[in-house]
Amino acid sequence: MGSPNEGTSIDTDGVKNDTTDALPGGTTNRNNSNARVARMPTERYASEYNMRHSKRGLAIIFNHEHFDIPSLKSRTGTNVDCENLKHTLEYLQFDVIVHKDLRHSDIQQRVEELSNADHSEHDCLLISILSHGELGYIYSKDTHYKLESIWSYFTAPRCPTLAGKPKLFFIQACQGDRLDGGITLSRTETDSSDNQSMAYKIPIHADFLIAYSTIPGFYSWRNTTKGSWFMQCLCQELEQNGKKYDILTLLTFVCQRVAIDFESNTPDNPIMHQQKQIPCITTMLTRLLRFHEK
Repeated sequence: MGSPNEGTSIDTDGVKNDTTDALPGGTTNRNNSNARVARMPTERYASEYNMRHSKRGLAIIFNHEHFDIPSLKSRTGTNVDCENLKHTLEYLQFDVIVHKDLRHSDIQQRVEELSNADHSEHDCLLISILSHGELGYIYSKDTHYKLESIWSYFTAPRCPTLAGKPKLFFIQACQGDRLDGGITLSRTETDSSDNQSMAYKIPIHADFLIAYSTIPGFYSWRNTTKGSWFMQCLCQELEQNGKKYDILTLLTFVCQRVAIDFESNTPDNPIMHQQKQIPCITTMLTRLLRFHEK
């Protein structure tokens, strides 16, 4: 018999043999969702998400250009990102809502309202944040906050009408101040059944995807006239192939575009000149996601 600090469970084959890697005394009942039940949006082992609801879903863009924080410069070029992204998401049949330069309390209010809304007839949810950032934090107009304070509103217990559906987050923001000088590649080193059996439980954090413009600790680059590298590539890829490939394939090619096609051009600042960038994708998706034509 396991010790009191070991958590046991029944797996899908009915075998009671699981435990945790928590420290002794570390098990709690926080975030326990056993009491919640949500409608199953697709078959248990379906390979793709159900994208046949009457609506694609809401896409919310939090666009930050100006800040009350003296140390943060205005983000010239972010409105280009916002307009391009809005156009692209409308092409994918999202209902797009743009919020400009909101304070943190206003962001929290909008997110809470969105969490309490009925998404029963929606395929998915998409939220994009265009702002300054540093490792672990994103900035609103007046302060910084953790991204978890946004996406946690859409876990299955807090937003049951999105349970089992994709929740997508696209984040254009720095995650630090480190630089990536890249490396030159050349050909040689010297070259320049019944209802009960159908029912099943999923983790409350399943079906999220968070795409960051850069990896933790590093700068994210933005052109003041064309917009950020990440948003340029994301919009290009979604418009060209958004109804053809699944989202992880699309984001792989977004990473390819950013990594290969872009390099900073600041000759007056040698430290910042000819630097590179690579996006970072965190996925908890459990199926393929394709934006089929409705």
